[in-house]
Amino acid sequence: MVKRYLVLENGSVYSGNGFGAETDVIGEVVFTTGMTGYQETITDPSYCEQIIVFTYPMIGNYGINKHDFESLKPQTKAIIVKEIARRPTNYNMQKTLTDYAVEHQLVGLADIDTRALTKELRDNGVMRGIITDDPKRVKETAILANYQPHDQVQRVTTKNVYQAPNQGVRVAVIDFGLKQSILKALAKRQAEVIVFPATVTLEEILKVQPDGILLSNGPGNPVDRPEVLPLIQQLQHRFPLMGICLGHQLFALANGAKTYKMKFGHRGFNHAVFDKNHQKTTFTSQNHGYAVDEESLKATNLEITHQEINDHTIEGVRLKNYSAFSVQFHPDAAPGPHDAEYLFDDFIAMIKNNEE
Repeated sequence: MVKRYLVLENGSVYSGNGFGAETDVIGEVVFTTGMTGYQETITDPSYCEQIIVFTYPMIGNYGINKHDFESLKPQTKAIIVKEIARRPTNYNMQKTLTDYAVEHQLVGLADIDTRALTKELRDNGVMRGIITDDPKRVKETAILANYQPHDQVQRVTTKNVYQAPNQGVRVAVIDFGLKQSILKALAKRQAEVIVFPATVTLEEILKVQPDGILLSNGPGNPVDRPEVLPLIQQLQHRFPLMGICLGHQLFALANGAKTYKMKFGHRGFNHAVFDKNHQKTTFTSQNHGYAVDEESLKATNLEITHQEINDHTIEGVRLKNYSAFSVQFHPDAAPGPHDAEYLFDDFIAMIKNNEE
């Protein structure tokens, strides 16, 4: 390992040892609190343009396997860990995390005081940062101040329409950064799925005659996607609709709500959420840096269905006058608890009820 450094835009410097690719990378530095699931996290398109700090002390202890990918390659810019496992072992393991990082040119930084780094991000909010061999080259923060991620959705969305045949209802999925676990959850319920790029038109969706619509997760600021809001408005009038993560935020914006950037976001899978419909609390998997503004919902036809227990963030809404709802968290889990998987059952039931 070679000595490398993380420099934050406020001037803080953390030194550690590099692994994987040894190039300089710039991204938004965020932390995730999950104890496992690093493979799913690294390949989750929602982390595009971000540098992930893992708060769990050791990462990589069960290696990399062929089952837990959420996309075909790493989506995060870099990963930062306290300790990288030297001798991982698991019956499913095909390679080590270090070997995977080298193979896919993923920048890694180990032997960092991730407790101190996470505390700084909690106190000051997420910041832009650069991982480099020479912190003196970035003694000025101008390089970070000028860094503005853009077009994340366009980089992670599918370029072509594709289909996953099955025997159940037909669901059109708009891919803003789709996780494979969402497709697995729909396949488990025998749903036939047709996945469209984020640039899809109403006419293209109508041609396949779907029974329902799903707006997927994805990266970036939801207000950067104004062109999709009219499409959502048209779809929710015609079909039962479900939104997840970025899809939830876009659904809210399409119905007159507002969103805001959170101080350090929710990333991990120990977030307790109260479901007002089912009158129960579930632990959920989350990955978001933006949220729906509660005050802005008062002037809309949306009603709150889910709310975070600790900070009362809006975690789910539904339309009062149409069969359409969305959640901020990931009912597909992967990684995380499967407490909220029943929402896919609710979605399928809503589609079938609409057909009657």
